[in-house]
Amino acid sequence: MSHDKSPTRPADIYLRFLHLVDALRTLPTLGPLDAREERVLTVVARASQAHQRLSVRDLMAQEHLGAPATIHARVTAMRKKGWLTLTDTEDTRRKQVDLTPAALAYFDELSGLLVKAAEGR
Repeated sequence: MSHDKSPTRPADIYLRFLHLVDALRTLPTLGPLDAREERVLTVVARASQAHQRLSVRDLMAQEHLGAPATIHARVTAMRKKGWLTLTDTEDTRRKQVDLTPAALAYFDELSGLLVKAAEGR
């Protein structure tokens, strides 16, 4: 049995990544997210990466995220925690949902941790 620190299976890389992410989540930069908020964050991040506009109403229409009132409450909570920001659109009744600079920095950190896990560090 080898005591080499390099991963022997792809699962080892993923498990190392999860361990590193747990350490990142203990940093006091942003408020913690519950599972539903993490799903909302993922939807917002994917739309942002694809340069797609995403309004609060668009989020509330996504049934897999929960009831509209629940989604609205989560967006409000995530704004207070520093994850999301709302900006005006040409329709004053609609607000575009975006990641905050701190949330983008968090994704940068996650990316770095993934590379670190893959390199076996």
